[in-house]
Amino acid sequence: MKFKIVPLLMVISLALLPIRQQLSAQTATPSSQPRYAVRTLGTLGGTVATAQQMKSSGLIVGDSNLTGDTIEHGVVWRGDGSIIDLGTLGGPSSATAQVNEQGVILGVSETADLDPLGENWGTLLDCNVITGSPCQGYQNTVVAVTWQDGVITPLPTLGGNNAQELFTTGLNNKGEAVGFAETRIQDPSCISPQVLDFEAVIWGPRKDEIRELPPVPGDSVGAAVAINEASQVVGLTGPCGFPSFSLGLHAVLWQNGVVTSLPTLGGLMNNAALSINNRGQIVGTSDLPGDTATHAVMWRDRKLTDLGTLPGDYFSFAYGINDRGQVIAQSCDMNFNCRAALWQNGVMTDLNALTPPGSLYLVFAYHINNRGEITGTGIDPNTGDTPAFVAVPCDEAHIDMGCQDAAQSTDGSGERPRVVLPENARERLRRFGIGMSRAH
Repeated sequence: MKFKIVPLLMVISLALLPIRQQLSAQTATPSSQPRYAVRTLGTLGGTVATAQQMKSSGLIVGDSNLTGDTIEHGVVWRGDGSIIDLGTLGGPSSATAQVNEQGVILGVSETADLDPLGENWGTLLDCNVITGSPCQGYQNTVVAVTWQDGVITPLPTLGGNNAQELFTTGLNNKGEAVGFAETRIQDPSCISPQVLDFEAVIWGPRKDEIRELPPVPGDSVGAAVAINEASQVVGLTGPCGFPSFSLGLHAVLWQNGVVTSLPTLGGLMNNAALSINNRGQIVGTSDLPGDTATHAVMWRDRKLTDLGTLPGDYFSFAYGINDRGQVIAQSCDMNFNCRAALWQNGVMTDLNALTPPGSLYLVFAYHINNRGEITGTGIDPNTGDTPAFVAVPCDEAHIDMGCQDAAQSTDGSGERPRVVLPENARERLRRFGIGMSRAH
């Protein structure tokens, strides 16, 4: 699932809010961090692709645009670099987010049916992370799906029309998947175009099984974002509106079906828990008091740590954490020029400072596995293309994956010129913030 530049993952006009400079996180000396070799992945003919998750076998799932960049399909990249088109559930577009050790792939697909309520959840499938252009079929209903052995299977809703999964940690090896699904309840308090309430859910492990997770008392809707092998689930709850992080009055943890509200930095919006590892460490986002800025945060034993930003930046977002405690994040300046970042041992580092000169510029990092391998989307400043990438740390486990070339071509300075994103991308970020499409 691609992290759309606007609303993927906040329908809040940050540009209209006073922006207050915040303290940046401590930054690392690049020489103290591992170097990364970056590999660009192929597409189905388009100029946009997103790598969501890489398994230790080298299998990578994500999505790729078809020629023309108006349709995207869920894909699998194999270790030999070949790409497999997973197709759709009848509509034009689909996207994948994760794969477990049993070979089950979790994602979403547009159906062939128009949404009778015009809620347009298909706009969460973004065919251009720079311009924000929706994919063909955005007026259709969208449902969460699994692929296994070449077969695509829809997952149930709570009686409504649409259902979604969001991030790359929403599936465990037990076959439990998490997301959110619409109910039958037409809620007059919903913010247009949303009509129906939706709630956080767990699908599986049995076929067609769906379990509803309660929101924090007083909230109308919820979204489950990630689950670990202990079946601990994290996400957000809040008022009813088009699915967006701005709905996050509360970042939450569900354990044994019981919801617990996590502490925040003091803001009333964009409070969302987005990933949980098998040690119970949680990362996500939280607004500062006054909702003037959003920061990446970590919860350990339900205690909150502000992870800060890279130097000179004002906003940050943490999307994933592995069992080693390494966090992948995104840090943006006040003009919404964003870059992928790595946080570990109290230090946040620009990922681009750890890659060889001339490498793809890394903008969105979506997942980091226990081998330290990072997947996401970058931008080629020369062409404007936004291909998928995998970045592997140059350690003993990866010496045969391009790291010899990376070490030889790195000048040791750790400096790389910052790329200014296209104006249309930054304007969308100013207007909407980093939203909640498909983390995508």
